[in-house]
Amino acid sequence: MQIEFLHLQNFRKLKNCRIDVASKETILVGANNSGKTSAMDAMILFLTKNRSFDFKDFTLSNWAAINAIGDKWLNEEDITKVDFSMKNWETEIPTLDIWLRVENTELQHVSNIIPSLDWDEGILGVRLRYEPIDLEALYKEFTEVTKNSKTIYDSKKEKTSTFKLWPKNLRDFLDKKLNTYFKVQTYLLDPSKHETPQLLSENDLAIQTDVLDKLINVDIINAQRGFTDVNTDELEGGNSKNLSNQLRNYYEKHLNPNVNPTEADIDALKQIHQAKETFNKNLEASFKDALGELENLNYPGFGNPHIRLSSEINTANSLQHDSAVQYSMNDGVSNFSLPEKYNGLGYQNLISMIFKLISFRDKWMKKGKSYNLSNTEIIFQPIHLVLIEEPEAHLHAQVQQVFIKEAYKVLRNHTHLKDKTDFQTQLIISTHSNHVAHEIDFSALRYFKRDTTDIGTINTSSVVNLSKTFGNNTDTTRFAKRYLKTTHSNLFFADAAILVEGPAERMLVPYFLKHHSELNNCYISLLEIGGSHAHTLRPLIEALGLITLVITDLDSVIPKSRGTKVQPAIGKGYETGNTTVANWIPAIKNLDDVLSTKLIDKEDKAFPVKVAYQIPIEIVEGEKTVTLYPYTFEDSLVIENREIFKSITEATGLLKKMVDATNEKTIQESADYMYKIITNTSSKKAEFALELFYFKEPNILKTPQYIQEGLKWLEDKLVSQKAEPKNKLETI
Repeated sequence: MQIEFLHLQNFRKLKNCRIDVASKETILVGANNSGKTSAMDAMILFLTKNRSFDFKDFTLSNWAAINAIGDKWLNEEDITKVDFSMKNWETEIPTLDIWLRVENTELQHVSNIIPSLDWDEGILGVRLRYEPIDLEALYKEFTEVTKNSKTIYDSKKEKTSTFKLWPKNLRDFLDKKLNTYFKVQTYLLDPSKHETPQLLSENDLAIQTDVLDKLINVDIINAQRGFTDVNTDELEGGNSKNLSNQLRNYYEKHLNPNVNPTEADIDALKQIHQAKETFNKNLEASFKDALGELENLNYPGFGNPHIRLSSEINTANSLQHDSAVQYSMNDGVSNFSLPEKYNGLGYQNLISMIFKLISFRDKWMKKGKSYNLSNTEIIFQPIHLVLIEEPEAHLHAQVQQVFIKEAYKVLRNHTHLKDKTDFQTQLIISTHSNHVAHEIDFSALRYFKRDTTDIGTINTSSVVNLSKTFGNNTDTTRFAKRYLKTTHSNLFFADAAILVEGPAERMLVPYFLKHHSELNNCYISLLEIGGSHAHTLRPLIEALGLITLVITDLDSVIPKSRGTKVQPAIGKGYETGNTTVANWIPAIKNLDDVLSTKLIDKEDKAFPVKVAYQIPIEIVEGEKTVTLYPYTFEDSLVIENREIFKSITEATGLLKKMVDATNEKTIQESADYMYKIITNTSSKKAEFALELFYFKEPNILKTPQYIQEGLKWLEDKLVSQKAEPKNKLETI
């Protein structure tokens, strides 16, 4: 049995999103403020007890509809005409649908949630709905309080047009009274309708709310793990997060010989008893004189009291101090060790999280002394769901990778687990770290995509299952997956992406970005991928809905010549050899048409993707205007910054050749010479940028016009995205 998928509705910016849960690890990725933490918070609120919802957990776009319900109540004087059904609330309140995949050998676990006698195995669903439990009582208090406030307000002679007493509306009322009138209720769902969210009717009755407690064991590691300077423990009420305290708790639950002692514990208990008797004798001898004075006080009514001292040795308390855990220096010479507090936050965090996973696993498997396995009431839940928020906190990149590779192994390292299928462990991690995402199979990533469709300008999110992005196993798919591995997956956390042709662009484009303040303030993923390969990422870019600029080259060729390169020119029937330009955007092969394509036609009509490639450059030379057609980034850069390049005197390699080309008699001869240099197979373009860094400050370079146009488009897109009203209640 395992969780197949979750469907969240009306929770913060997750208006309506499905999260497919992998059988082992599921990693939630996405840019900042895309909804990852909202998803984790929703799972925690719905699946654990003793946690309270807030009205701000309701999707912002739903507030108006809820206020409309309140307004309708206030306008209806006759209570018999008030609609107290759930139909007006159904589409506005937070819900979490949990869909399980159950085999026919596991029916004993799900007997309470089987919807009909016809069902024998497959998909099963329950809905957790945070709903009003007594609408009539809510109606009465809200209308009474509101009308009383209005009476008091109207009695004042001085009034303003904006000020109102509480509650201003139903939302304002529920801000204070939400948990008085709302609670989570559980409902069965129809398995035949699991592909889309289903509406409940008034005939659907809530079932006992603890049915999932017997199916799913939930454990959580929060993002805020409380790691601080241990020297401030007393000021902050003690640090319960350090390893010493975790070991003490583990000892009390699983190892304490005083709890359900076994034969193996007898010797330890004898030694503890002997130590206690020896210590008691020492106490009596040490306090003999002092206690003798007390006994001779002759306090009225008591006579002479006889005072005895008796010690209590608590083995668990022996671990309750800063030096309970020692780290050996392991230098092979000395025998020195230091207390836990002298280790760095990163190491403490790693050890703490791993030990928590061990504790979670052993608690789930009822390991240790505190569990009496002869008790027939003990329940082994078939699913262990572990939620970890941002494990990368305080961890170096290498340690992040170690944790993510080992976490699931630790959770399964038990006799009854490992590769067995009786019990299922599912680990869900939210992260901002490309190092964490890099270590996980591509199919386990769930991308949170910002979306504004269907709800006006209120920011919401949807979730993309990246295992479905590349549905086949073609050469293109394999290349894209392997390439993404080499880029450390930072594409999944970016506000926008720029795909560039080669190493020179990759090194110089960041400097061009600095001329655009908005771009400089955004997280932009810069990926180096040749024009002949950029199209392989098209399925991913379109699935992510990521704003993307593809900076590529014309790569002009002679038709029907097996890709023979040629210097760009119009009127000669040349074509572009660039797959992105020919087959994606603008999807044109003829070079004349490519060069005459309007700016707007270099943008995808369905997705926020734009292609930028070399355009004609007009230069005034003497009394005439010369039109040049650059072939690549390098000659475009040099032509548009020729005076800067002319001033370089001691260059070597490709840079020297390009500098020499600027000194030709005419600008056309310079362009012709540059083409010959660039198409020479011995030219090293990466060295060109490195040499340029040595001789010139890159910030003084003028951005080539075709790149400038692309960056301006990118900036406009990001500015318009920021200008849209944000859900200010979201801080993730």
